[in-house]
Amino acid sequence: MKRIAIICMFLLAGKVASAQTMTAKYVADWERAKTYTKEYLDAMPEDGYALKPTPEIRSFAAQMDHLGDANYAFISAASGKAKPGESLEKRADQSKAAVTKGVMESYDFVIAALKGMTDADLGKDVKVFGMDMKAGTAFEKAFEHQTHHRGQTTPYIRMKGATPPKEKLF
Repeated sequence: MKRIAIICMFLLAGKVASAQTMTAKYVADWERAKTYTKEYLDAMPEDGYALKPTPEIRSFAAQMDHLGDANYAFISAASGKAKPGESLEKRADQSKAAVTKGVMESYDFVIAALKGMTDADLGKDVKVFGMDMKAGTAFEKAFEHQTHHRGQTTPYIRMKGATPPKEKLF
């Protein structure tokens, strides 16, 4: 009986020791999303950045800039850190290099904010776009938003005869 209790204690201790914090999980997810988004930005040829499949919708560059602007907006509200610089979507330079740099910097902003937070910080009340939520929820909604807009660019890449990256779930 004593041996069973000791084994159970070791199993429980191992489980607790291997538990990943929420901030660490979020950092890993955002680092994966950054890599995946970079693959999308790289897959689109330079001359495809201005592509607008119809006049009513954003160009490829504007879709990606919107993704970056939203990363800044959500995470500024969630973390209290000021968003640096001007809107990516309103910048004059919409070249592949400029868009890639701006969008990657938005991911760096998110990841740095997360690395400066604790799991307790994720439970704090914040206001995002006039709505009350927990900071962790704001990070989750930002993640959902960037996933949505990155996915919207898949047809743009195909319309330019290029191949979008393969899914990166893990």
